[in-house]
Amino acid sequence: MKKVLPSILLALLGTAAQAQTSAPTIESYNRVAAAQQPFWARRVTGYLQVRDGTYLRYSVLLPKGPGPFPVIVNYSGYDPGSIGGAAYLQNNTAMSVNIDRTLVEHGYAVVGVNARGTGCSEGTFEFLGRNYGLDGRDAIEFIAQQSWSNGKIGMANWSWAGMSQLATASEKPPHLKAIAPGMVLGDARLDSWAPGGVGAPAFVAGWWWFLHTRWDSARESAAAEGDQRCITQIATNIRTAEPNNLSNVIIQHPLRDEFIEQRHLAARTANIDVPVLSMEAFQDEAVTSREGYYHETLDPSRLWLVQSNGPHDLYMSTRFRQILVAFFDRFVKGEDNGFERQPHVRVWSEGSASGEGRYKLETLKPGFILESPTFPLQARPIRFVFGADRIMRQDGPPGGEADHFDYPVPGPDVSIYEHDNEWGGQPENWEKGSLAYTTPPLEETLMAYGSGSADLWVSATATDVDLQVTLTEVRPDGQEMFVQRGWLRVSNRTQDDGKSTELRPFPIDRPQTMVSMTPGVPVLARVEINKFAHAFRKGSRIRIWIDTPSKWGGYGFAPVSAPSVNTIWHDSAHPSRLVLGLVDARAVPAQRPACGSVLMQPCRPDPLAPVHPGAH
Repeated sequence: MKKVLPSILLALLGTAAQAQTSAPTIESYNRVAAAQQPFWARRVTGYLQVRDGTYLRYSVLLPKGPGPFPVIVNYSGYDPGSIGGAAYLQNNTAMSVNIDRTLVEHGYAVVGVNARGTGCSEGTFEFLGRNYGLDGRDAIEFIAQQSWSNGKIGMANWSWAGMSQLATASEKPPHLKAIAPGMVLGDARLDSWAPGGVGAPAFVAGWWWFLHTRWDSARESAAAEGDQRCITQIATNIRTAEPNNLSNVIIQHPLRDEFIEQRHLAARTANIDVPVLSMEAFQDEAVTSREGYYHETLDPSRLWLVQSNGPHDLYMSTRFRQILVAFFDRFVKGEDNGFERQPHVRVWSEGSASGEGRYKLETLKPGFILESPTFPLQARPIRFVFGADRIMRQDGPPGGEADHFDYPVPGPDVSIYEHDNEWGGQPENWEKGSLAYTTPPLEETLMAYGSGSADLWVSATATDVDLQVTLTEVRPDGQEMFVQRGWLRVSNRTQDDGKSTELRPFPIDRPQTMVSMTPGVPVLARVEINKFAHAFRKGSRIRIWIDTPSKWGGYGFAPVSAPSVNTIWHDSAHPSRLVLGLVDARAVPAQRPACGSVLMQPCRPDPLAPVHPGAH
């Protein structure tokens, strides 16, 4: 699920011939855009047949040498079946040409396969339907039998191409040796379509447009090649996919049912028995960082996880690409390079990047790194209890009069597509439509990690409301820095006791467990704050805002809109609190990063700072 514009053209540094022959190092790719001449020795295209007779379009980029070669597969509904074509050579493709180049130069054949009903492939489009993983399995086994393949196959890439890996590996194709999924929907509903049960229709509407631009690029390549079969199939797919577009899906299936549960990839990932290298971005504006918590279903000894602040396309980072190649060299090629002794968890914090355009993310540079030899990186809870004067204190006593805010008054936008790494302005009437609770200045640096929980005792004058919680750092310099958000439709508050922890609320999210509110009666609403990593340094203050869901990244919400006066209670009978996870803070540098330098964590002047006389 990607947001890249359809025709971003990046200039080559140097001539095309130099790009072919100089074999730039991984570190130099941030300075080199996609080659406008082939970097592969030979390209093969065709159609493979899956078990029900449907034909899927594929394209192969072969390295130099006689072969056969180990293979890395890119499988999705974007344009992978057309990689190597005319559009691809102009960098008009969903994934990263430079990742493909790296793999080819390291001796891998790169194969792109389009899902059924997408691009040039036959069949009917059905996002993450049951056939998706089965088709992936059949594709892996077809590829294993080709003359250019040595039968050792891995899968790479992120977003939809990451979800394909979970779906395919769950079907256990015999020739699949390893997968490297990034930025996935482990549970499409709670991760994206309705986080916390709050409908989020804006993203899928924009994504549907983006998907069609990917098919446009496939058609451009097909036209250059005179491939009328492909051109005709794309026209058919545009027409037949429309009834199954995701906007229709979330309208027709507003609550979790059998159809939605089928898109719950994390419910099947326990079947995966190959090594997994996973990457996730904490401020992922396309799929969030939640990912259905699928990592917890895997064998921890065969899982390597890289996490970082930043956006959806961070998989392109050359820093991650070095890890990716070493992972495939070990588990696909079978080289004894010691990869299995690398840390199982790496957390890149306060990451920044330089440059312009899509390939800026290749330059990711973490401010500091946390590591763990085993998965998971364990965090201990720290509790901040709401008290009088809207102050949170660590393990403090609850107290003070309840606080009220008007609903629905949306909170401020943050890092929306048109303004990445920015706060939007404060909405009209924000003072009446939001509450903020803030700690005193911290006496020591706290390294927060993982998911968190805002345990709110809330009442309303309506029978249901939606809550947005925004976690921030208020710095001594008067700037407020975005950290993370979470959402909850209060009727969806019933918890799954088997999955919920003090640090992670987990709603059952079934129609039969949803409960309305009785006006004026407080209920405990645990709002899940999505996974993040953030250093709250000594002298800073921790704050949460409570308001109505607003735009964040690609997400635009459709909150329950009956007007209400909402009340947050924090007396001894209703102890509202914020719970965060803490890990060792010794790796945190003393100096704070400059505001605006940390990817997807923008700063703004503290809107609650006192206004001094004479200030304008």
